[in-house]
Amino acid sequence: MHMARRALAELRRGDVVNLGIGIPTLVADLITPEHGVNLHTENGMLGVGPAPEQGGALDYPVNAGKIPVTALPGASYFDSAESFGMIRGGHVDVAVMGGLQVDAQANLANWAVPGKPLLGVGGAMDLASGARRLIVLMTHTDPDGTPKVVTECTLPLTSRGAVSMIITDKAVFEFRCGALTLTELMPGATLDEVRASTGAAFTEAL
Repeated sequence: MHMARRALAELRRGDVVNLGIGIPTLVADLITPEHGVNLHTENGMLGVGPAPEQGGALDYPVNAGKIPVTALPGASYFDSAESFGMIRGGHVDVAVMGGLQVDAQANLANWAVPGKPLLGVGGAMDLASGARRLIVLMTHTDPDGTPKVVTECTLPLTSRGAVSMIITDKAVFEFRCGALTLTELMPGATLDEVRASTGAAFTEAL
């Protein structure tokens, strides 16, 4: 949950925020009404609340990842055309998405691995390009230790030059003046460990 908590710290009162599937969905359960954050899901809902304590999809609305959610007071519902109009029109302040690779040019790959079954890109391209700020949450490496922060993405791209921040289980990177910059170490991580497990050159600003 360290990654989700760190992402939550980037959200501001009044922000319209879209959370991608996977690790980013953990952020939703940390948001309280006091945060004043408006969660959007591309299947047509603004004002998404945390997962229900009991019940399932037959009793509650679901988000774009087909996970049951609650609706906060004042929530609204709309069709996909209006939802994607909000996204493409720049009305989503922050998109928090998972990633397979992010490279030193702020490019994101998060929807396809050649040779493996695909679920499709969904709304990822629209969100990555349309949100005012894009934060990527992902593990620092694949299970076999292969870096996911790389010099150049080798997987099919979701967006070019759109990533603002990367939060992994080891570190936080920002793109400052176009340069990949290490700004924080996550709890338990060391600088040597981050250097050894990152596949791209970066500036250090700890």
